[in-house]
Amino acid sequence: MTPPAGFTVATTRAEVAAALAGRSAVGAVLTMGALHDGHRALIRSARQRCDTVVVSIFLNPTQFAAGEDLDRYPRSFEGDLTACREEGADVVFAPVLDVVYPDGYPSVTVDPGQLGRILDGEFRPTHFGGVLTVVAKLLHLLGLPAASFFGEKDYQQLVLVRRMVRDLDFGVDIVGVPLLREPDGLALSSRNRNLSVADRAIAPALYRALAAGQRVAGSGELAVLEAAGAVLVAVPGLTLEYLRLTGPDLGPAPAVGPARLMVAARLGTARLIDNVAVCLGGPPCS
Repeated sequence: MTPPAGFTVATTRAEVAAALAGRSAVGAVLTMGALHDGHRALIRSARQRCDTVVVSIFLNPTQFAAGEDLDRYPRSFEGDLTACREEGADVVFAPVLDVVYPDGYPSVTVDPGQLGRILDGEFRPTHFGGVLTVVAKLLHLLGLPAASFFGEKDYQQLVLVRRMVRDLDFGVDIVGVPLLREPDGLALSSRNRNLSVADRAIAPALYRALAAGQRVAGSGELAVLEAAGAVLVAVPGLTLEYLRLTGPDLGPAPAVGPARLMVAARLGTARLIDNVAVCLGGPPCS
């Protein structure tokens, strides 16, 4: 490993503790690598708000079930280090598996509760238990930073991490950062690299559907779902998993006020998720 000059790369618990010792107002960005412009936006947000920025790069196996895409998940470590340096990170924590899980898969894990069993949890029932467990471990390995930054692209994950940190009294500010899109609307994701040329041309239909629902939000929940669904049903090769409208906290959508329109679909070998904020039944939400 040859890190770019100008910041510290830590690979062990002792190294990251030493790198962060005496640092003030630490902001953490937790990633699985294969960094793209969305991750860069997280690092920039942390840089703007915090005195010290640490980025973790750890491809967490416990959030992948058997048969999911762990083996296909893209890896680009040297490029990831360059991105961290360019965006002003101070420390990169890149542990190997037995640093995070010294005894193998942990016998004590975080249960995501009912909110982890809806939406993505219906189709990936073990996913959020693995996510929350590794987030809890990484935040503690980083000394419980002042803040940690998560993208709104994985909106259910953001809500669950906030709930865990609040319920278990971590004392870490969880900051949501708006997702970034390609010019044609496709939400930035590391998994986009797995799309074939043909599937990449189809994938922006998810955002077109969400935007169609967003445009009619003043007419209420049924209008939103019908408008979005009408776009998706016309897309060849797209297998819809869910299209749901929820409240901002993933509870039932209100009759009037802010809500979240969320979608997941399979396209070729890739699974894509996306979401947008909507304001139901009234003027724009503040």
